[in-house]
Amino acid sequence: MRDINVDIIHEELFNEKPLLAFSPDNDYLSWKEQIRQKYIELLGLDVIAKNECPMDVQIEEIVDEEEYVRIRYTFLSEKNSYVPAYLLVPKTNKDKYPICICLQGHTTGFHISIGKKKYEGDERSLETSTFALDAVKHGYAALAIEQRGMGIRTTPRNDRGRALTCGCYHTAFTALLLGRTLIGERVWDVHKAIDSLDFFKDKYKLDLDDISLVGNSGGGTATYYSACFDKRIKVAAPTCSICSYRASIAEFWHCSCNYIPRIAQYMDMGELACLIAPRKLIVSVGEVDSIFPLEGCKKVYNVISQIYEKEGKPENTRFVIFPDKPHYFDKDSVFGNIDEMRKNK
Repeated sequence: MRDINVDIIHEELFNEKPLLAFSPDNDYLSWKEQIRQKYIELLGLDVIAKNECPMDVQIEEIVDEEEYVRIRYTFLSEKNSYVPAYLLVPKTNKDKYPICICLQGHTTGFHISIGKKKYEGDERSLETSTFALDAVKHGYAALAIEQRGMGIRTTPRNDRGRALTCGCYHTAFTALLLGRTLIGERVWDVHKAIDSLDFFKDKYKLDLDDISLVGNSGGGTATYYSACFDKRIKVAAPTCSICSYRASIAEFWHCSCNYIPRIAQYMDMGELACLIAPRKLIVSVGEVDSIFPLEGCKKVYNVISQIYEKEGKPENTRFVIFPDKPHYFDKDSVFGNIDEMRKNK
């Protein structure tokens, strides 16, 4: 009997070398520009940019908490796309506050970052994913934004049974019809979120020259791709997300927001690090993560480390393993490493 297995053809095609695979023998600068152009094209960022519009910020609420001020506001990312955000500023009287942008993964929304329960079952996420509160404790002004396809930015057209924590499907596939990708739209939202901070920088003493970006799982994916696009991000700290395409999203069931049409023809995740280098990059993984396996993460990081060698800044990247941890965010490790990397000029 013949082996009627639909996956065999894809597994065989993954044996072919990507067209823009990293090689130490490449003309590095020429290769880097090829990666940049292909990244823009495949994520649809050139298409998204055509819908750009002037920044429009509207403050909805200001709450004076014991240790910080919390501002809820919306900004216009592109025509017809408003993004809700929370800005938390510590009350420690610094001359300037470094900024940490916080991206949730597939939780029920960005309210988790500020420690708020909104839905049944949020308790589990609140144990590990209060990113904005953790950033404030480390002295950062924290910005949490609601990513497209998550939380209150899910579409009512979704299957409601999955919409709260995996609400990306309809939005992701509709974006593909229009020459976009959902991950590209998320990258654009982060880009414009940084623009929105200009509205607050003087009153709240924000240091726009000291921006870090952190996210776990789907938020880690958006962190990595966003750092590739916006050079104002000085430290990127994606967790539980940076792995070879073959070992992760091609091997296991993942949310549709992870898939970028044709990207594996040209590169793996490691090659994209050339768009971040020589800026600082901390890649963290759970030792027993079942959907981003450690060996696939190591393979990608091997390419990342070679790229940083090419840039002459090997000290500007780190590979951190959370011992015995699954798909997990170790806040002490992540923020500790960000703090250390920022001190190393």
